[in-house]
Formats: sequence, structure tokens, C-alpha cells
Amino acid sequence: MRMFCTFVCLLALAAPSFAADAKLKALIVDGQNNHGVWPKTTQMMKADLIETGLFTVDVATTEPKSTEGFAPQFKDYDVVISNYNGQSWPKATQEAFVEYVKNGGGFVVIHAADNAFGNWEQYNRMIGLGGWGGRNEKSGPYVYYGQEGEVVRNTDPGSGGHHGAQHPFQIVVRDAEHPITKGMPKAWMHSQDELYDLLRGPGENMHILATAYAEPGKGGSGRHEPMLMTIQYGDGRVFHTPMGHAEYSMECVGFITTLCRGAEWAATGAVTQPIPDDFPTATEESKRMAK
Repeated sequence: MRMFCTFVCLLALAAPSFAADAKLKALIVDGQNNHGVWPKTTQMMKADLIETGLFTVDVATTEPKSTEGFAPQFKDYDVVISNYNGQSWPKATQEAFVEYVKNGGGFVVIHAADNAFGNWEQYNRMIGLGGWGGRNEKSGPYVYYGQEGEVVRNTDPGSGGHHGAQHPFQIVVRDAEHPITKGMPKAWMHSQDELYDLLRGPGENMHILATAYAEPGKGGSGRHEPMLMTIQYGDGRVFHTPMGHAEYSMECVGFITTLCRGAEWAATGAVTQPIPDDFPTATEESKRMAK
């Protein structure tokens, strides 16, 4: 009996270490994208997620001109990151993805992925806002920050999705208490990127964490546009950033940090990663060059 108790006690003591060693399982989906740099940006995001020590990362890639047979096992993962903008997925794959997120799966939307699937109603509810892909006033309102710092839902007619010339721009944190943004400077400089504006969509159960001013002098809307968003879809958590146009955009430490913290939050509802010492300031960019 004493030996049995000793064995059980030892197992109980060891159990937490097994749990602590478990890593979150992430899946990046790609394969078609109007941004030709997608193979490199997928590998950059994969490396950044692995570097945290929190994730294992797989990649599911469609054929270049077909999605026939594309059927990742979403349910096997804690979080799915989309670097995809192309042909529709098979109906069964769409249904499986909706069930995955609705039942508590994590989802991260990066840049061109919010251009995808303009006619897929449930996808548009997942991502909150999107651009291009035939989106217009039937897709939902334009959503942005107004002059008084209020969230505006503008139902004016017009197409969704626009950007001016690429340039570095300042991110303004609107919710400094959310797990993803907690500890970030109130404002920080993002490296050269496309600043998406005129995004529109259902915007249901959506919370804007940060914005950026789309300067008219750069061809922008003259509004503070959403740059970091969370969306609750059923029991699932979605993190959406329209940043990340190219490799030089993803080398921004601000982008890397929000990607990794956003993925952890989408998977678990919490963030354990600290804000790194090399995080950008309100006036200075900070980059980690891709290998």
C-alpha cells in the first residue's frame, strides 16, 4: 500500500510538468494569394510563432489553381492563421471551418485574408470587416473611429477596401487593457505597409483594439481605421489585423508581437508573452530582418 501511494503521489507531482510542456497547435493556411510574396510571409510567420516557444506550426497549402480536395483537419488545432486569398474552398471544408470556429477554435486573419471570400456570409461574420471581393453596402457598414474618438458605423453606399501609397504609419492603441495590447505603448510606429481603409462588413461582436490614421496626403481616407480587432464568433475567438502586406511589413517588431500575442489569445483567451524590449516607440520603427 505504501509503495502504491508513493507511486500515485509521484505521478500527481509530475502531472503539471507534462501540462506545462504542452504546446499550442497552430495551422497556417495558404496556397493562393494576390500577394506573390505569400510563400515567404507564411514561413516568416511560422518562424515567429515557433520562436515564442509556445507553438508547433503546420502549413496547409492549396493547389495554385484549384482547391479541390483541400480539407485540413481544423479540429486538430488550437488556432488557424489565414494567409489565403483565392478560390472558394469546397463546401464541406467551409462547413468544417465554420463548425471549428463556432465551437471554440481560434482564428487569426492577416492582411489579404480579409479580402477573401466576399460572398461567404459566415466568413464575413468571423472577420468582422473586409475589403474588395465584391463587398459593398450589402456587406455591412464602414467602421472606423470618428473625430471625437467614437466608433462610427457608416452605412453610405460604396465598395469596400482601399489603400493609399505604402508608408510607415503610427498605430494608436484604443484598448490598453486587452490581453493582446496590454503593456504596449499608447502609440507605436509600424513599418512600411498598405494602410487598409474603407473596410466594411457585419462588424458583429467586434472590438477595435487599435487604429491608424489614413492620411489624405498618402491617398488615405482621412479617418482612423481599425488595425487590430477581435471578434467573438460563437464560442470562437478571432484576431484580425489588416497589416502584413509584404516581408518588410512583417519584419516590424510590432507586427511580430501582435501576430504572436493575437494567436495565443485566439487559442486560449489569455496572453503570457511579454512586450519585447525592442518594441517600436511612438516615433521610431523597430525591425527584425527575416532570415
